[in-house]
Amino acid sequence: MSPPSPARDRPDVRVLTEIGIIAQLSATALERLLPAGLSAAQFGVLNHFARRGGEETPAHLADAFQVTRGAMTNTLARLEAQGLVAVRPDAGDGRRKQVSITAKGLDVREAALKATKPRLDAIRAAIPATEFEAALPFLSRLRAWLDDNR
Repeated sequence: MSPPSPARDRPDVRVLTEIGIIAQLSATALERLLPAGLSAAQFGVLNHFARRGGEETPAHLADAFQVTRGAMTNTLARLEAQGLVAVRPDAGDGRRKQVSITAKGLDVREAALKATKPRLDAIRAAIPATEFEAALPFLSRLRAWLDDNR
């Protein structure tokens, strides 16, 4: 009996396999391009705050990134040590903490985005914008379903 062919897998399996491979390849490429001392996980937190603003608890961030609270605490401690986020006690509940991005964190996020620009430009040159736009509705629906059903 010959091994199964990936081309014969169901389309949903093939899509999720492609997404997984893309995630691995893009994470590895991102790690290589980020400024020294900034991990992909740390960039993710900075990017999250730059897009959303405000403050969030470490527990909410851990849930949003689907990592353990310990892993998020570690990431936040490294970011705080670099002055990229501020962690303060919650005014309403002293047992909780609130996290926000600092001006330096925003600057480092922008530097990281600039460092990734040549790679993103190369992707855009290889794949037409219309293909990215055509993929977005499906990817958005898939992400929303996965998020709602975790």
